[in-house]
Formats: sequence, C-alpha cells, structure tokens
Amino acid sequence: MPKTVLVTGGAGYIGSHCCKALAEAGCIPVTFDNLSRGHADAVKWGPLVRGDLRDRAAVLAALRAHRAEAVIHFAALAYVGESVAEPQAYYDNNLGGMIGLLGAMQAAGLTQIVFSSSCATYGTPDRLPISEDMPQAPINPYGRTKLVCEWMLRDAGVAWGLRHVALRYFNAAGADPAGEAGERHDPETHVLPLALLAASGKGGPLRIFGTDYPTPDGTCIRDYIHVTDLARAHVRALDYLAGAGESVALNLGTGQGASVREVVSMIERVTGRAVPVLEEPRRPGDPAALYADIARAGAVLDFRPEFGLERIVADAAPWFGHGDIKAGP
Repeated sequence: MPKTVLVTGGAGYIGSHCCKALAEAGCIPVTFDNLSRGHADAVKWGPLVRGDLRDRAAVLAALRAHRAEAVIHFAALAYVGESVAEPQAYYDNNLGGMIGLLGAMQAAGLTQIVFSSSCATYGTPDRLPISEDMPQAPINPYGRTKLVCEWMLRDAGVAWGLRHVALRYFNAAGADPAGEAGERHDPETHVLPLALLAASGKGGPLRIFGTDYPTPDGTCIRDYIHVTDLARAHVRALDYLAGAGESVALNLGTGQGASVREVVSMIERVTGRAVPVLEEPRRPGDPAALYADIARAGAVLDFRPEFGLERIVADAAPWFGHGDIKAGP
C-alpha cells in the first residue's frame, strides 16, 4: 500500500468515503478538488489541495509537495442528463482533467492510477449480466468521456509504462455506516435519495419513469452497490497495483438487480414510512435492466460486496431525514 495517495475529487460522495478507507488502511489521502461540486467539510482524513486538474502545474506541485506515490481519480462531472444538454462542458472537464492529470503524473514519475469509470461505457447491453468483455458503446456524452479516459490510460501505458485499474461502477448508494460521510448532490438525481426524501417529507413524490418495462414489476432494474464496498475495492485496487499487477478494467456491483418498486418497498419496510410516487412515461435511453457480472473483480482483487440493499437503505436513511433507523444486515 502506498504511504500517500492523491485523491482527485476526494471532497465528493464516493471520493470522501474512499479517503476514509485509505486512512483506515494506513495511507494518507491527499484530496485534490476544485470544490465546484464537492464539499470542503467532507475532507476529514487528510489534507485538501484546492485546484483544477486542467492546471497541470498545480497538479504536479501537489504530487511533489505531498510525495504522492499513486493516484485515485474520481474528479468528473457525472450527470447523464446534464451531459446531453451541455456536452462541451463534459468533454472540457472530464477529458481536460485527465489530460492534465496524466501529464503531471508522467512529469512526477508516477505509474499507478485507479480510475473511477462507469457502467455507462457499455450503453445498452445486448445481454445480462454485463461482463467486462462486452462491447462499450455509450449512449450519452458522460459515458463517452469515461470511455475515452479509459483509452487514454491504455495509451499512456504503452507510451510510458502507466499501470491502471479502471473500476466500472454500477449504482453507488448508501452512506458511511458510522455516519461520517454521505451523499450530497445538488441537484439530487439518484433514485434512492429521492425516495428517502419523499418518505421523510423533505422532498416531493418520487417520480417513477416507466412502469411498462419487460421486467417482473414493469420498472427499471439496476445494480446498487454500497459506497463503503466501493471504497474498499479502491484500496484493494491500489494494493493490486503496488504488487505489480497489470492494467485491468473491472465491474463493481453486486451482481444482483433491484427494480425501482423493490427499492421503494425496501425503504418503506426499513423506515416504516410510505414513499409517495408519481408514475410517468419512460425516459428516452433508459435500459430496462442493468446489472453486473462481478466475477473478474473477485478473481483479480479478491473483492466481494459485503452489504445488500437493506443495509444500503438503513445507512443512507439518516442523511435524508430518517434519524431513527438502525442499520440492517
């Protein structure tokens, strides 16, 4: 395990949870974040360097000042709908940030990076579960930026020996079991937080987009993975690279899907409160079902998720107005 790791986007949702996991593993996480969407008060387990990844000199200065030995790269714009409306911003930020980061890493002589990729790189799959060898055909600018970043990492490996682990997340959810970190997005677009806010009365009814999909209950199915499990996988990925592991792309999910109605039912059972809903037509481009084949992550990183949907809901609930919930299994 490296002694010091630069964590880009460490002030964000997944990044902050990862910083805690790194600190618990004996590593100093140095957060590099422009705070455009992150939160300074989420940086609790190491120093914060405020800067923009497109400023290569600033990134290089941070790497050298803190003697970072590896990088975990979270920083990105990450709203699918926004990426469709503002594609230039996504290409500028996500690809420009990777260009600046890789240039600084090369100048500093760093050759190990864990990259926050996405299942959005697969687009609409032709079969389930989704495995890493399936075609990557993203259907929105966000997914395309993540795919191009994966290409950039591979090219850097050929050119100057960079080794990477690209972790293709499915649906990150939940919160730190100890209550030290949680999900804060503005605007909030994720189903589970929106449903919890609806149940607590702090938000409007949950809008269910599509009830006529070819799924058992007619609603979309997604693979929800606890953010603490995600954070743990990043620590495993760093260990893998430190042990001379070769570059690899891995899915991170649970291997099981839950429909929107199943999420709503779980929230109602765990919180004891009803989730008001509004049923609306399908949104263009939403696949009926997405869930991961996670065998490769198990084989390469010896990683298996520990928490299921009940625990995800129980840990997230206090962040969204349900302070009396006890964590489930």
